Amino acid sequence: MPRLSDLGQLPKRLVLGRPVRSDRAGESLLPKRLALPIFASDPLSSVAYATQEILIVLTLAGTAFLFLAPWLAIAVVLLLGTVVLSYRQVVRAYPSGGGDYEVAIKNHGQFAGLVVASALLVDYVLTVAVSVAAGTDNIISAFPDLDRHRVAIAVGLVALLAAANLRGLRESGRTFAVPTYLFISGILVMVVTGLVRHFFGQDITAESAGYSITPEPGFEQVTGLALVFFVLRAFASGCTALTGVEAIANGVPAFKPPKSRNAATTLALMGGIAATMFSGVTALALFADVRYAEHPCDLVGFTACETEPQRTVIAQVAAATFGGDTSVGFFAIQAATALVLILAANTAFNGFPLLGNVLAQDSFLPRQLHTRGDKLVYSNGILLLAGFAALLIVAFSADVNRLIQMYIVGVFTSFSIGQWGMVRHWRRELATETDPRSRARIRRSQLINAVGGSLTTIVLLIIIVTKFTRGAYLVLLVMPVLFLLMRAINRHYSHVAEQLTPDSNARLLPSKVHAIVLVSKVHKPTLRALAFARATRPDVLTAVTVNVDDAETRGLQADWERYDIPVPLTVLESPFREITRPVVDYVKGIRRRSPRELVIVFVPQYVVGHWWENVLHNQSALRLRARLQFQPGVMITTVPWQLESSVGRGDDDRPGPMPGDLRRGLTDDQVEATPYG
Repeated sequence: MPRLSDLGQLPKRLVLGRPVRSDRAGESLLPKRLALPIFASDPLSSVAYATQEILIVLTLAGTAFLFLAPWLAIAVVLLLGTVVLSYRQVVRAYPSGGGDYEVAIKNHGQFAGLVVASALLVDYVLTVAVSVAAGTDNIISAFPDLDRHRVAIAVGLVALLAAANLRGLRESGRTFAVPTYLFISGILVMVVTGLVRHFFGQDITAESAGYSITPEPGFEQVTGLALVFFVLRAFASGCTALTGVEAIANGVPAFKPPKSRNAATTLALMGGIAATMFSGVTALALFADVRYAEHPCDLVGFTACETEPQRTVIAQVAAATFGGDTSVGFFAIQAATALVLILAANTAFNGFPLLGNVLAQDSFLPRQLHTRGDKLVYSNGILLLAGFAALLIVAFSADVNRLIQMYIVGVFTSFSIGQWGMVRHWRRELATETDPRSRARIRRSQLINAVGGSLTTIVLLIIIVTKFTRGAYLVLLVMPVLFLLMRAINRHYSHVAEQLTPDSNARLLPSKVHAIVLVSKVHKPTLRALAFARATRPDVLTAVTVNVDDAETRGLQADWERYDIPVPLTVLESPFREITRPVVDYVKGIRRRSPRELVIVFVPQYVVGHWWENVLHNQSALRLRARLQFQPGVMITTVPWQLESSVGRGDDDRPGPMPGDLRRGLTDDQVEATPYG
């Protein structure tokens, strides 16, 4: 028969599976084939919306500036390549998994490290929200009737992702590997098919190709500085293609040895695949004359704009390439895109807990984030991330266009600080290195990081300026709050550590021990508490009761004499019928008379089997414990007494005779009547 405690664990086991022993932690390390879909699914999946974000901004002015799209895509690809090269230097120099945070705190100091940490924590939450919302968009593009359930679908998907990640890295890696590889192969097949059809004269025209676009107010004529700002804003939106690149640097400890080399190889693979897919999708969108507007009713000709959502760019490209929105190819691309976008949040589900673990180790976040769960993953970090992401999705109605305005601010903040930190790191390395070959390698790495730092800093400024009023200001408000919170947590832990440092008197024994047993009436719990107190052999043992009712107190004193209890009973007067205050004052009086005297208060307490029984019992004991625990030099010892309702609620132990008791002729009642029964 299963134990009741095991049945209570059943829901947890259904979600998480069996717990994993700590000594099997090495088995959760990832080979490159699983690390790629786990850590690179975010930048790979951004192919599904990066082109769309460029078009949304360009079409604010109608169709006049769509010719800029390929040039902006080229700039994004060049930036992606530079950032990937820069992070290959990071994973080789800092393989411990701190990523930009570790680089910043070791090269710039605590202030910069916490700025990076706050930026990354915010960005990981946004990664989950944006990825899941974009995946939901692609589901709705295939099945428009689901639009009214958008928020519920997105929140449910976050819960599923959290459950999958709570089962452990290797298991979630296998879960996510197939959809990611299907998405990569599907997009590459679509790109090749579309390019072949286009260059061989076959038609690949999008369903929106015939629509014209009404410019937004203020964008009818864009010239001069306004044009520069407009182009930079479109470029900043396209930089969403770079989100998630830093996750591999944060996840190096999860790789199989050699960790740094495998992480660097995975980075290169991710960069090459992402650049190829992004370029291909952008090219097909332009060849197919895709039209996509921030407000669907700006599309002149889209008569159902009030009742139907516009299809995503990738959905329109798939339909144009494979012959319509009823083709097998269209549904295959939509399914793979929706899956990979949803699973792209897995990048954050791996990066956020790992970063939280590092911050907890450094005492900037609660220590609970350093604790591994049943499956050797940082369960508290996963649950925290899922909760905040779900709140964002509900607050912004799972609207990608609103969520994405807050995106990538944190990414490029960490990019910039991290890359300049690497420049300082290589400068220190050069100061001690004498080998010419090593110095040449270090100078090359320093140059790569300097170029990366320059470009990402420029892009960060562009993002802040162009997206500030559209939502980026929220991130810039939240980041300082997180920064101050982490500083406060660190100060608290430091202050506590100072208080707990042993001093010269730490090992001195108390002058004597004064034990106090709290008594309400003479019954089994009281007798057990007295027996336990006597067993500790204190210097002074006193039974204490509070007189709130004269008749009951006289009855207690009579029972005390009748049972001939060899412990003096002290009665504390309470004219206002309080129980807690007289006991606390009595204990304080002992401490005042003898400050080096240790006071141990024994509190009998019922162990109940039902939640509602707690309301009926133990209330006075709980109040006393709550007050006494703040008194210096006082220890509180709970003496449990199991009521019948609690039998069988813990483990297999049952009250009854000990081995040998039956041979000595002791019955259950006689065993219970002994002082320790």
